[in-house]
Amino acid sequence: MRINKFLAHAGVASRRKADELIEQGKVFVNNKKATLGQQINPQKDEVKVNGSPISSQEEFEYIIINKPKGVASTAADTLVNTKSRVYPVGRLDKESTGLILLTGDGDLTNRLTHPRYHVEKIYEVTYLGKVDDATIGRMEKGIEKEEGKTKEARVKTLSTNEHKTVLQITLFEGRKRQIRRMAEKFHLHILSLKRIAIGPINLGNLESGKFRKLTNDEISALKKSARV
Repeated sequence: MRINKFLAHAGVASRRKADELIEQGKVFVNNKKATLGQQINPQKDEVKVNGSPISSQEEFEYIIINKPKGVASTAADTLVNTKSRVYPVGRLDKESTGLILLTGDGDLTNRLTHPRYHVEKIYEVTYLGKVDDATIGRMEKGIEKEEGKTKEARVKTLSTNEHKTVLQITLFEGRKRQIRRMAEKFHLHILSLKRIAIGPINLGNLESGKFRKLTNDEISALKKSARV
């Protein structure tokens, strides 16, 4: 097994980040500095990162949680009861709610968050006032940002009146605060922002602050969507 794949499976980091650790000289195999692309035997070779031994972790946990408002994504793992090392896949700011996936599977995490794999994330966003069709059309085309133009989005109107508009927005790449920055650009005021799906995994009727483990079928579908 390639050393970066081993580290990803062990939940240390994504393959890309693992390669960076190797280049920085922080990874050792049998007390020798690891090299990029190095093959190892997980059952025989001793692997250390920053001096700490890393054991193979073939079985990962995959958990979804309905993040409440006011909780940071980085603290989401404190709301679940598990002995496994799990980390949030992507982020939601404190004011946003909804689906966060937690896992120790670094390889899957990288594929779900990297723009290259285009795994869709679906949000339900409530705006103050009426959002007209012209603005929705502009939202779908993407916006110019410092790091480049965002990919096109899919926007569906769920309900609208003079007081508020509820849109379902599907994004195909992970850009920081993309929906909130989109609102700023089009002078829209967000009343609530909730992520309801990542790829084939839906929040469903999971209550705020609650969590559950994914089923085997859900895990397989998620990996398929990320081309793992």
